[in-house]
Amino acid sequence: MAVQVQEYQLDALTGVSGSGPAYMFLALEAMADGGVAAGLPRALSLRIAAQTMKGAAEMVLQENGAEPLTHPAILKDKVASPAGTTIEGVTTLEKHGFRSSLIEAVKAAAARSHALGSD
Repeated sequence: MAVQVQEYQLDALTGVSGSGPAYMFLALEAMADGGVAAGLPRALSLRIAAQTMKGAAEMVLQENGAEPLTHPAILKDKVASPAGTTIEGVTTLEKHGFRSSLIEAVKAAAARSHALGSD
């Protein structure tokens, strides 16, 4: 996929897309570790965690087949049953700063990209 952005947006693009795969790898590793901690074999846990991440990304990209993309919050709400396992997990992620950690990581990477470009 190729996108066109303004020059002033390049650092933000680096923060999301350039550094983003590492963030996803960390989340994937953590999900797989959680599966192991809950009793799954390592190989199976990693495979289903990776497939889950891939499937979730495909849902955002293909949900309605047009721009704008479906917001992830809408998809999250579709899969989170009242008082169910998913919302319990989401609540735990929120308690531990999952979203804010990712936001701050993107901002830090963008700031570093800017600093490197200024040298």
